[in-house]
Amino acid sequence: MPELTRVSGRLAPRSGLLAVFSTVLLGASVIVPDVLIGLVLLATGVSFGVAVLAVRVLSAHQNRSHQQLCSTTALFIAHDASPGFLADPDGEVFYCNASAKDRFGTTPGQSLAGCIADFFANPTEIVFRLQNRASAFGAATEDSVTKRGHIRLSVHQIGQSGYLWRVEDIADRGPARSTDALTVPMLTASKSGTVLFMNEAMREMLGGRPKTLDRIFPGLPLRSGQLNEISSAEGKCHAVVAEYDSAAGRREIYILRGTATQSAVVDWQFFDELPVPMLKIAPDGKIRMANRLARALLDDPVAPETVLSDLVEGLGRSVADWLQDAAAGRGLNHPEVLRATRPPSEVYLQVTLGRVIEDDQPMLVAVLVDATELKTLEAQFVQSQKMQAIGQLAGGVAHDFNNLLTAISGHCDLLMLRHDENDPEYGDLVQISQNSNRAASLVGQLLAFSRKQNLQPQVLDLRDTLADLTHLLNRLVGETVSLSLTHDPALLPIRADKRQLEQVLMNLVVNARDAMPAGGDIRIETETRRLVVPLARDRVVVPAGNYVLVTVTDQGTGIPPDQIPKIFEPFFTTKRQGEGTGLGLSTAYGIVKQSGGFIFVDSAIGTGSCFSLYFPVFDRPIEPVAKRAVTSVPNMGTPQEGVVLLVEDEAPVRAFASRALRMRGYTVLEAENAEEALRTLEDKNLTVDLFVTDVIMPGLDGPSWVKKALMDRPGVKVVFVSGYAEESFADAQISIPNSVFLPKPFSLKDLTLTVQNQLQ
Repeated sequence: MPELTRVSGRLAPRSGLLAVFSTVLLGASVIVPDVLIGLVLLATGVSFGVAVLAVRVLSAHQNRSHQQLCSTTALFIAHDASPGFLADPDGEVFYCNASAKDRFGTTPGQSLAGCIADFFANPTEIVFRLQNRASAFGAATEDSVTKRGHIRLSVHQIGQSGYLWRVEDIADRGPARSTDALTVPMLTASKSGTVLFMNEAMREMLGGRPKTLDRIFPGLPLRSGQLNEISSAEGKCHAVVAEYDSAAGRREIYILRGTATQSAVVDWQFFDELPVPMLKIAPDGKIRMANRLARALLDDPVAPETVLSDLVEGLGRSVADWLQDAAAGRGLNHPEVLRATRPPSEVYLQVTLGRVIEDDQPMLVAVLVDATELKTLEAQFVQSQKMQAIGQLAGGVAHDFNNLLTAISGHCDLLMLRHDENDPEYGDLVQISQNSNRAASLVGQLLAFSRKQNLQPQVLDLRDTLADLTHLLNRLVGETVSLSLTHDPALLPIRADKRQLEQVLMNLVVNARDAMPAGGDIRIETETRRLVVPLARDRVVVPAGNYVLVTVTDQGTGIPPDQIPKIFEPFFTTKRQGEGTGLGLSTAYGIVKQSGGFIFVDSAIGTGSCFSLYFPVFDRPIEPVAKRAVTSVPNMGTPQEGVVLLVEDEAPVRAFASRALRMRGYTVLEAENAEEALRTLEDKNLTVDLFVTDVIMPGLDGPSWVKKALMDRPGVKVVFVSGYAEESFADAQISIPNSVFLPKPFSLKDLTLTVQNQLQ
């Protein structure tokens, strides 16, 4: 048996202190003249002496037990090819095997940290960390890439005051050796079911080496965590099977032997060695066993009598009811996703329950899978779907509102033509017109969020844009807030709508100002940033490439973490009633997205917030834009000529547009849909100079019917009107010559000027 230099118990130091007290009391009982006091001291001294004897007997027994345990362990690792050490809680080595002596020159009495100092930069910290984890969970392992190669340092607690340490070279371990060392039957298979590898325990169990899984498991597909039928060397049997996916799409399958039809004696001895997180649970919810990986995943040592409901939540019903149903054989094939409550960060588990019969009682086996990444992806998908749904709703509402506002503001313009400024009713009409414009502005913000706003992109240098905007921004922030701008001297250009981009910056600055009621500093910084690899954050991925980064940073109150996912949603606001509409950030979000950019926010309570805007660099040649000659506003008294076919499915909009054009002298033909317009054009003797048509209509849309009409009337010009953005049908419009776009809501002046310009 290997010789151990020192294996001490924990009680011996205490017995020495008791012996001193006993000696003092016995001596005092002789010296004290008072007989009664002497007897009390004598009795107390004798009691302490008996305690000393008991402690020393117990200490001797503990030392013998610990010595035997450590000797057995030392014998087990004596011829191990990997270096092994036995150390006390203070890290002092009292045994090392031959491999450790050869490799490290270790001798008993040295500190473990000193032995491995050549491998790790801070060995004391590593030893302390792993030993604490082993004290909590029974074992701990850590892989490190060192100057000597890839090293795995593992520790197992031995008794109450000993630790077994082992150093392995990962590169020197082949897969067959590591799995053959397991006494748990194990095999590796491909996705198609071809057996690629079997360890010795599996070969012995099967009595050979079958080449496919169907030769081993007649009842495919496998049910991980449940009893499966196995064709073993001794005939058909049942066992709990644990399966998980490894590298390159391979499947690793482990077997716990047992029987389904009678009192099963499941082989739980190697439960802790399985590379799959597993729990053994009684029907009442108490965890009987938790293997190493399960304890690590749950971030809990899982003490005896721990109840599963104390470690997980989020089932939607009682965990106890779920386990009782599983114990009765219900719901065994339906994995549930639960949230682990103990880890400091959010961890989700996919739990599949299997059932075995042990001593005529049902026992549950739970296979755990870390589903955190899956839940994160699910949350990302749900968020993107929600934002898309809100965008579609906002866009649809905005389109309908634009039709209403076109009719309201249009008929208001018609009334204002019949009243002069001295008319008592003129002021009321002005109020209607102004409030219609305000409503149109709100609708524009909804369209901006849904990315259906009309943009007029141009190549911009943000340094010039911010320079033009600085005066207005300084007026917005007031006297208690200071505004500072910092620019990258080599800033590259971007392509965006200048007016809308200014709106984004103003919204962000106003929000920053409102977040600092006591004053502070707002910093706007620009820089050119190159992303070598894609940037993944906040549920989106920014592709690699060159970007202009704009940051707006404040020193305000910050945004609570639970509100950050909602701040870009329309009408979400933390301001009091009447202080904000909740459309500022949603507008900024939509404009940035429609411009091809990305917007992120970083915030901490009490520290402030930083909004980061990424705009793709415009690196293509700048093409000169051919400017169309703009005709002056037509004189209201000058009659115009021409035949206009007006196609609009909204009757109020059609009525206003028809009256407005007739007032200017145009001959107007009306149609409420595309099909009626095409029937009107069947008259070959009818001359039409201009089509004014809505884009989105029931049946054929605007571009579709216009293309058909132009086949017979190729010279007719077109004005498309829509409450949606021009980009939504830009491809269709490009194929239609002599066409322009007029966004809703439009005024009487907008309509007549656009028609006159087209007919010239």
